[in-house]
Amino acid sequence: MLTKERAAKADQVVKRRPRGRPKTVNDDARRAEIVREARATFYELGYGGTTMDLVAARCRMSKQTLYRLFPSKTDLFMAIIAEHRASMLALPRDADEDLPFAEALEQIFMIDMDEATEREREAFIHLAMSESRQSPEVATLIQTHGAQQSQQMLADWISEQQRRGLIEIEDAGSGARMLMNMIFGAMISLPGHPNDWPDRETRLRHLRQCIAIFTAGVQPRKSGR
Repeated sequence: MLTKERAAKADQVVKRRPRGRPKTVNDDARRAEIVREARATFYELGYGGTTMDLVAARCRMSKQTLYRLFPSKTDLFMAIIAEHRASMLALPRDADEDLPFAEALEQIFMIDMDEATEREREAFIHLAMSESRQSPEVATLIQTHGAQQSQQMLADWISEQQRRGLIEIEDAGSGARMLMNMIFGAMISLPGHPNDWPDRETRLRHLRQCIAIFTAGVQPRKSGR
């Protein structure tokens, strides 16, 4: 249920934002706008406090248009998860990419992303953790469409590197999970746990060392050894 404070805030937003949107805006642009506004609303009011009516009002479009593009709040939240997934791992990769394994991993995990993008990523993670504790539905969506898909995409990429003879690893899925635990464990500040890195450069060196250690562990063994 909405708290009185959240309900009042939602009512104020609806009242002060007029409806109506030029018909020349195409569906792709509208979807991007909806996802942007919905993400901000989820951050502000949480999953339970966000309604489709409120998102439509904030986007200044009719509910009919919103429901045509996103039939339910679940569909809308899944779109936000998909967008967030792209901010966690730069996958899939170009099939013709020919980077050294460690360098490719640095790019996949975007370890030196700018601070604004990093804050946005952490904001969603904090939302996801908070809402998952309150709603089994949200927890399932995030696990199924976020973490599991990300890990599978990374495992698929690792398997392809093995197929190309660039690495040797028994279980690509285990390797993907190991990498995600190492890298995201160092990159993301969890709620209630302040960032204990003295500076970004120190953390970046740590992340590169994690990647270097993993890379050394999966180097193809020379024949006869």
